[in-house]
Amino acid sequence: MNPLGLILIIATTLFPAYQLFALANVTDQIALSSQYLGLAALILMAWGQILSTRLRGIEAIFGGLDRVYVLHKWTGISAMVAILLHDTIDAEMRGLRRETALNDLAETLGEFSLYGLLILVVISVATFIPYHLWKWTHKAMGAMFAAGALHFFFIMKPFAMTDPAGVYTGLFCVLGLAAYAWMLLPETMRPSHGYKIASIEETGGATAITMQPEGRALRAQPGQFGVFRFVGAEMNEPHPFSFSSIGADGKLRVTIKALGDFTDDLTRAIAPGQTVRIQGPFGRFRLSGKGPEVWVAGGIGITPFLAWAQALPADAGPVDLFFCVKSRSTAPHLVELEEIAKAKPNLTLHLIAPHEGQRLSANVIAERVQGNLSGVKLSFCGPVALRKALQSGLGKYGVSARRFHFEEFEFRTGIGLKSLAAWVLRRTSAMRMTDRASQA
Repeated sequence: MNPLGLILIIATTLFPAYQLFALANVTDQIALSSQYLGLAALILMAWGQILSTRLRGIEAIFGGLDRVYVLHKWTGISAMVAILLHDTIDAEMRGLRRETALNDLAETLGEFSLYGLLILVVISVATFIPYHLWKWTHKAMGAMFAAGALHFFFIMKPFAMTDPAGVYTGLFCVLGLAAYAWMLLPETMRPSHGYKIASIEETGGATAITMQPEGRALRAQPGQFGVFRFVGAEMNEPHPFSFSSIGADGKLRVTIKALGDFTDDLTRAIAPGQTVRIQGPFGRFRLSGKGPEVWVAGGIGITPFLAWAQALPADAGPVDLFFCVKSRSTAPHLVELEEIAKAKPNLTLHLIAPHEGQRLSANVIAERVQGNLSGVKLSFCGPVALRKALQSGLGKYGVSARRFHFEEFEFRTGIGLKSLAAWVLRRTSAMRMTDRASQA
C-alpha cells in the first residue's frame, strides 16, 4: 500500500477537527466532538466510494488495486465506528436555531443511514454470505451514504454550509455521490477495450484463452491483470484475470483454471470469435529485472510469472522460478516455461510436485538458490497458506517483509474474525494446559 494514499485519507479526515474547534463561541466540547465524528464518517464513506471506482490514477496514489480494496474495506469499517460514536454521543448543541420540518427529515435520514449501514457492513464482512447477495448489498451502501449526506446538508449544526467546514465536508459528499453514481452505471458504459477470442487451448488442467484486439489494444505490463467480461458467452459478470502473455501485436492471453461456479461455467461456454470487453490494466505486480530474484508460483499463480519470463531481459539478474503443482500433468504451460528457461540462461526453473515426493519450503528455496537470500527480492503468487509459511520460514534467511512481494487477489475479505477466534482458542488451550501442569 502506498503510504501517500493512507496519509491523504487520514489528513483529510482529521482536518475538520481543526475547522470545528476553531469555531468561536462554542463551549459544548462534547457535542462538538460528536459533530466532528459525523463529519469524519462522511469523509471516510466518500473515500470508500472513490476507492471503489477503479478510475485511472487511483493505483498511483494508493497502490495496487488489491491494496486499494483492502483500504476501501477499512475506510468503511472506520466510518461505521465513527457513526456509532456520533450516534452515542449527544451532538445536539445549545443555542442553535429552532427545528423545522426539514431538520426532522434530516434526523430521519440520519437514523436510516445509521441502521442501514450497520446491517450492510455486517453483511459485507461476513464472508459466508453468498456472493450475489453480498454484491448487491455492497452497492446499497452508496444509498446509505447518500442518506447520510442529506442528513448533513439539512441537519442543524454550529456552522453554515457556506462556512469552511460546510464547504469542505460538502465537497467530499458531492465527490462521494459522484463516485457512487459512476459505480451504478451499467458495465457496458464503463471504459473498456474490445477483443475477440482467437484461440482456446487446454494446458495442465487449465484453459488458455488468446484474444486479439478489435480496435486500440490495451497497454499492459507483465504482471498486470484486467477485469474481463465475456460478452459472447452471455456471462456479463466482470472478473479479474492476470495476463499470462502480452504480445507485441496487441494480443493478450489469460489462463483460467475452473476453481468455482463462474470459471467452471466459463470454460465450457466460450468459443473462438466471441467478444470480450477488458477494463484495465490494473495491478502493481511488476517485473523489476534488477538484482537476484526468486519467483514462487502455486498452481494457476504461474500466470503473471509467464508474462514476466517472456519479458525478462538478457542482462537481468539471475532468477529462480519455483513452480508448485500436484504433478507435471497439472502444470499449466510447463513446456512453454521450459523452452523459455532454455533460451534465457538467467532463468532457472524448479518444478516442485508433491506427487513426485517434493514439497516447497523455505529450506528448499535456500538450498537451491545460490547466494545470500537477504539480498534477494522474492515475488509470490499462489495459495495464502503457502505464502504465510514461506514468509515465516524465510525470515531466518534474511528475507524481510519489504522484499517479499505479492498481490492479494481475494478482494472480498472479512475482518479477521476467524483468525481472532483461532487465537482465542489457542490461548484458552494453553492456559488450561498450564493450569493442569500447576495442579499436577
